[in-house]
Amino acid sequence: MPASSQFLSTRRRFLSKLGLCSIASAVPFRRILASAGMPVPASAQAFGTMSVVKNRAPLAASAFYVLPLGSIRPRGWLRDQLRNQANGLGGHLDETWPDVGPNSGWLGGTGESWERGPYFLDGLIPLAYLLDDGALKAKAQKFVDWTLDHQAPDGMIGPASNNDWWPRFVMLKALTQYHDVTGDARVIPVMDKYFRLQLRELPARPLRDWSKFRWQDELLSVIWLYNRTGSPYLLDLARLLRKQGYDWQAQYADFKYTQRITAEYIKLEEGGGLKDLALATHGVNNGQAVKAGPVWSLVSGSSRDRSAALTMISELNKYHGLPNGMFSCDEHLAGLNPSQGSELCTVVEYMFSLEQSLAICGDPPLGDRLEQLAFNALPGAFTDDMWAHQYNQEPNQVECSLHHKPWTTDGPESNLYGLEPNFGCCTANFHQGWPKFTASLFMLSGAQDNPAEDGLVAAAYAPCEVSAMIRGTAVRVIEETNYPFHGSVRFTVLPASPESFPMQFRIPAWAAGATILVNGQAAPAAQPGSFARVERIWRSGDRVEITLPMAPRVSRWFNDSIAIERGPLVFSYGVGENWVKLRTRGMTADWQVFPTTPWNYALRVDTSAPAQSIAVKESEVGEGPFTSRHAPVRLTVKARQVDQWRAEDGAADPLPQSPVASDQPEETITLIPYAAAKLRITAFPQCKS
Repeated sequence: MPASSQFLSTRRRFLSKLGLCSIASAVPFRRILASAGMPVPASAQAFGTMSVVKNRAPLAASAFYVLPLGSIRPRGWLRDQLRNQANGLGGHLDETWPDVGPNSGWLGGTGESWERGPYFLDGLIPLAYLLDDGALKAKAQKFVDWTLDHQAPDGMIGPASNNDWWPRFVMLKALTQYHDVTGDARVIPVMDKYFRLQLRELPARPLRDWSKFRWQDELLSVIWLYNRTGSPYLLDLARLLRKQGYDWQAQYADFKYTQRITAEYIKLEEGGGLKDLALATHGVNNGQAVKAGPVWSLVSGSSRDRSAALTMISELNKYHGLPNGMFSCDEHLAGLNPSQGSELCTVVEYMFSLEQSLAICGDPPLGDRLEQLAFNALPGAFTDDMWAHQYNQEPNQVECSLHHKPWTTDGPESNLYGLEPNFGCCTANFHQGWPKFTASLFMLSGAQDNPAEDGLVAAAYAPCEVSAMIRGTAVRVIEETNYPFHGSVRFTVLPASPESFPMQFRIPAWAAGATILVNGQAAPAAQPGSFARVERIWRSGDRVEITLPMAPRVSRWFNDSIAIERGPLVFSYGVGENWVKLRTRGMTADWQVFPTTPWNYALRVDTSAPAQSIAVKESEVGEGPFTSRHAPVRLTVKARQVDQWRAEDGAADPLPQSPVASDQPEETITLIPYAAAKLRITAFPQCKS
């Protein structure tokens, strides 16, 4: 046998044992990509990059599989958004914030040695590789190299000064992404040695406080490694994590936390902050836990576990839901009043839970919720240049100042825009939001052990391109769209050679009348709240055009208030803003924002026919689509001021019960996308007819 054939044969046997699908060699894969006109990542140093690893028996199959980091590249406004993050705090945090600077414990220093280094890396890695930014890659590499090259003889990773299990959960997530995009041969042995240590130590040193409530985040990494090595002990570790972890499904099977949680309720001043009651009602913990049932279902095989995410979302929305897609948590569950806030950490962790749950379960409502967070709550917590962020954001946010109201357990800096308002966890953790959303736009469908049934899934919409191997053929798909601002999405399919496979397109529940054209010909009717499936022999240049009608609609909230939505966007009245610098913080600053215009409006809207009383004006999508200056969609509506609705201590009072009477003159006001209004009213009283 020639040496090259012997090499490929050995590689195939090795990869078969690892459970890798579709590709037999990095060299031919690179040639296939090049022949199809696809970008070949410079970081693809080892075979396996851009291949999908499906679940290995006895794990249950996922509905879809997230493509390896690097398979999807942002385009258009989405690339600009990632670049905006890289040019702001996302790319320079280590230069201005000591907690992730050169003295970080995760770089071998004596500085912060808990969660902040791993949090930063968990978003920096995907940001760097999605933008193919050498400087950002070098920053990430320092954290990766120190972690991989300084493993203790017993298998422990991370700073020796802190042996808490929790921050290592985050580092493991970062390492799995790094391996997917680089193939670095150090990762799997380090993770294997660490997990063997943990299996030995957990019986005597069990999960506690944060790790107890966030066990599902490590379970993802355990499953990731099991799918690559098949080591049986990893399933034992998975079961032990579940046994020692908090039972989130039991909490939501009989959900008792239906009211605003107070500091007195959790006995915060008596040292109750890390007790089970406080952690069970903690917003970030609940956002992370949305994926607990689906992730565990891969081990249990239980359909009840798989459906747990939708149950949790339903209960959170019923008792703590807000118009921006979030649930209130400032920082504990806070009820339905839209003057309550949501922590930025919760936003990005909730998004990650939805991305993972959507892949496992394939439920379209998970994609709808993901888009609502990505296009509203995520950008809504940042300054336009992403050099400052809020700890808490409020849908009805009429002032950002040093006030104590309305927070449940947070401090007076909670909704300032700044470097680390209230607490620095969000400063380190917000970075994962946009990059991981980008990396989840497309997924792979198909049978667990049969690549011949593979296909592509458009799970969420934004301008991008994807490169993947489908049924042995290199396929590139370019997605051109100004969604979520406009309702048309066009896909150009570019297989290296003609190939038959299915493509599935998520049709949001709000998209009544959606249409799909394939090369100009109508496809079967697209049903809202489903995945539309188009299966054919795809040839280079084939086009799919989807139209998602975006009629304005009204949703009901606290005290029968109303919010205006269009597509996945929520719209707000943008209150006039006066920005006052509180202090300089290295390369950035902390800001208070005070209102300069009235905000206490009630809307005159025909809720039975919203489109008749709400006018829509679209413009081109250009620079800064989530800014008030460049918002590409604006709505106008009739309104009257409501004298009795006022603010106290910088927070809007609870909404008066709708409908409300007003003798004030009728005005026409303009609504802009939620994230574009840094001071805003999102839930409005409804005027009496």
